Amino acid sequence: MLNFILLIFIYIGIFGIAAIGLNLIVGYTGMLSLCQAAFLGIGAYSTAILMTTANINFWMAFIISGLIAALCGILIGIPTLRLRGDYLAIATLGFGEIVKNIIINWDNMTKGPMGINGIPGLKLLNFTFTSLDKLPWTLIIWIFVAIAYYIVRRIVRSRIGRALEAIREDEIAASSMGINTAKYKIGAFTLGAFFAGLAGSLFAAYNQSVAPNTFDFMMSITILCMIVLGGLGNNAATIVGAILIVVSSELPRLLGISNIIPPQLNQVLFGFILVFMMIYRPQGIIGRIKLNYAKIIKEEILHLEK
Repeated sequence: MLNFILLIFIYIGIFGIAAIGLNLIVGYTGMLSLCQAAFLGIGAYSTAILMTTANINFWMAFIISGLIAALCGILIGIPTLRLRGDYLAIATLGFGEIVKNIIINWDNMTKGPMGINGIPGLKLLNFTFTSLDKLPWTLIIWIFVAIAYYIVRRIVRSRIGRALEAIREDEIAASSMGINTAKYKIGAFTLGAFFAGLAGSLFAAYNQSVAPNTFDFMMSITILCMIVLGGLGNNAATIVGAILIVVSSELPRLLGISNIIPPQLNQVLFGFILVFMMIYRPQGIIGRIKLNYAKIIKEEILHLEK
């Protein structure tokens, strides 16, 4: 039972990192992205290929995978600058399908539909951790959750965060006030993709295998639901949403009734929860935190004076 609970926390942490990145794109900047699973897949496959083919250690592969995902975020961010709303969602959805098909059909590099197995375990202080070592993995992953949370929190409470929220509220007005909307939108996409790439790297290293069908459209929807369920523009709420969704999906197994309740019923109940939330609490369980900009500006002025 303890191992299963730790497994749940591991996946909450992995998806929490990806959801924090998506929250920066959707919750703070207001761009509807449906390709977060693609960035996860890019990070996961980058780590798998680097560790199995190039014999690179995990920590180096971890950083490189995040940077590769960030580069892909730039590539998808630039051509979609003029798109908004549904059109942006469709464009990012298409990007996600392109990435999935490349992974499936690039047999020489990704092993196609069979995926990549035998990824080496994580080495730390002369110890090698595999998927059986759940407690160390839980601690390592949640350290990265805390780091991602801190970085995004610092960003959204800075001048950059105020620019992102201005773009979300009214992009034309933000542009007229001198905000370089293209720069900030590409930056949000890049950082969101970077965090997703790191999450994918952790996913691959923990499971020690990757498969293309894992990173499908439903994973992107699941991550999006995490930030919507918890509350857009609130990183703490994003973690709460990740906890609720991962726990609800694993609840039948946790209660030992997975043989009684079919997986389809679990998805139906999950759908009803989302519909109920959208009707009665569309702002999410916790909702968006309204920052006290007067206090933040005062703190910045005091900091500059020092």
